[in-house]
Amino acid sequence: MSDLLNVDYGVGGVTTTMRSRPLGDDLHSETMILNLGPAHPATHGTVRLVVELSGEKIIDADVEVGYLHRGFEKMSEVVDYNQVMPYTDRLNYVSPLINNFGWCMTVEKLIGVEVPKRCQYIRVLLSEISRITDHLTCLGASAMELGAFTVMLYMMQAREYLWELIEEVTGARLTISYGRVGGLRADLTDGFGEKVLKAFKGVKDHLDNCDRLLSRNRIFMDRMCDVAPVTGEEAIAYSLSGPLLRASGVNYDVRKAFPYSSYEDFEFQVPLGTKGDNYDRFQVRLLEIEQSMKICEQAIKNMPEGPINLDDPHIVLAPKDEVYGSIDGMINHFELVIKGVEPPKGDVYLPVEGGNGELGYYTVSDGSGRPYRVHVRAPSFIHMGIMRKMLMGANIADVVPIFGMINMIGGECDR
Repeated sequence: MSDLLNVDYGVGGVTTTMRSRPLGDDLHSETMILNLGPAHPATHGTVRLVVELSGEKIIDADVEVGYLHRGFEKMSEVVDYNQVMPYTDRLNYVSPLINNFGWCMTVEKLIGVEVPKRCQYIRVLLSEISRITDHLTCLGASAMELGAFTVMLYMMQAREYLWELIEEVTGARLTISYGRVGGLRADLTDGFGEKVLKAFKGVKDHLDNCDRLLSRNRIFMDRMCDVAPVTGEEAIAYSLSGPLLRASGVNYDVRKAFPYSSYEDFEFQVPLGTKGDNYDRFQVRLLEIEQSMKICEQAIKNMPEGPINLDDPHIVLAPKDEVYGSIDGMINHFELVIKGVEPPKGDVYLPVEGGNGELGYYTVSDGSGRPYRVHVRAPSFIHMGIMRKMLMGANIADVVPIFGMINMIGGECDR
């Protein structure tokens, strides 16, 4: 038998080689190469992991994320600024409202305008509801992949309460296209605040059940504690953000560091971990759900009156009675529909706190109604960079929970 067994694999004519190498221990004479995904149900059909095993221990890994390409950034350059909105829905499609509002605020910063206070509060309210649905999806799926199927059912039911609220306001559950440059598609429905508070009661009940089932469960803790620890210095070096960064004890939250959309008006805490292991990542997300509900309750209590859109026909479509009843209204309508919003020449970057971390848009304007250049700082794509390090030294059974706690969303990995 040769000393090295070369295993070639690749996509589209690009070949990578991992070598099975001899080991000098008593148990194993050589390592084994094992392929996981992209067809593996836990890799979402978009990620491939090739791991080198000594027994059940991972001693090397290769992570491929290039199994999905929609071309978000290039598609955004051939439509007007508002027509980018459906594309942002499909980045992190579990919390698309945050994607919408981040894009809107980026263009508004480019233009140099600020939306009315009521619009800002509605954006905060719906963003936090979206953050909760994002965390519920991550935690429920991760629990299910460890065998806690009941916890997944509880969390999916809790998420359902919130998706019904989102559907009531936006007209859709997932691909909502609700944001508009300069405002929103529509105001909140009547009695929406009371419905949110009622839904939160159901969410809290289900989370209490999940906490009792999982948080001190011996099997769950053995599977999650001290698995894939990441120090604060390592998290910063790998450009982590969001729950992954905060689980490692680094106190950074875009909503606190660079407040936007009136987040400075709200009181909330930033949960932090200590070890940066899978258990900390799970608990940080769980605690963030509680903080998001507190923000929503404050937004409902202090919701300002007033308009939800800017009063500028060069940015926001005129009301239909003006379009049908006056020549100026009709001209403004047609110009905005045909040409789109036309920001001045320049470039801008604006970050928001997405469900997975810092979601930022870098946009260049050439003065026309279409973006000249768009780049998205997608946290899921950046976070996959540390996965190899997290896998090293772990067991093969830890691959799925490690990947689950990264919470990679395929649409955000689009490259």
